Amino acid sequence: MRLLRPLLIFALLALPARADFSNWAAVVVAGDWHAHSGAPSKVFDNARQTISQELVGIGFKPQNVAQFSVRPDRDPAHAAQSATPKAIADGLDRLAARAGQGCLVYFTSHGSPDGIVLGNGELSPRRMARMVDAACARRPAVIVVAACYSGVFVPALRGPDRIVITAAAADRPSFGCGEADQYTFFDNCAVAWLPKAGDFESFARDAIGCVHKREKAEKVDVASHPQLAIGPHAANAFPKWR
Repeated sequence: MRLLRPLLIFALLALPARADFSNWAAVVVAGDWHAHSGAPSKVFDNARQTISQELVGIGFKPQNVAQFSVRPDRDPAHAAQSATPKAIADGLDRLAARAGQGCLVYFTSHGSPDGIVLGNGELSPRRMARMVDAACARRPAVIVVAACYSGVFVPALRGPDRIVITAAAADRPSFGCGEADQYTFFDNCAVAWLPKAGDFESFARDAIGCVHKREKAEKVDVASHPQLAIGPHAANAFPKWR
């Protein structure tokens, strides 16, 4: 017993501490409910639900993580709100006012060279940037845009204390949004790496590497080339969770 107690204390001290994201705001948005074929699909809502759970797992408070869906009535268990530009902007404003340290914004949907699909319309890079700037100015932010052509968002969203991650370059599609898919290629890699990466820069690089590997295995015709923009002040702005 005398030997077990010091060993137990050592083992507990060796466990990785959970990051303190308790004063961070997060919104996770599923912008469509169709596969690339036009048939119904839960692929984006699946990612919304799982990414939200993983954020809580790395240290975000559940009450500071808001989910938005274009079909919120289909998911009462997760209390998803209606995914309209105004509702998302208002929700981010409210959360950021309450949790004043940092922001995380995650959008997953179809995309085009003009923006990301949100219900029956599109959210442009400029409008998303206004949304994030209004709620999260002068604080660190992680912004993930998982959609075809989502690299178009990087110039509008990048900043000195931000990490911006997109599922594709501005002129490239992304993959995995069929009616039978659980997640898109990018969202699948995000779900796999978020809990174990340890910090957001590592998460981004690991998720991007995972996408490259998946696309090579699937022999896609045109690689998506996910994008990553890390601001010069971002390295020390984010908690680590491993």
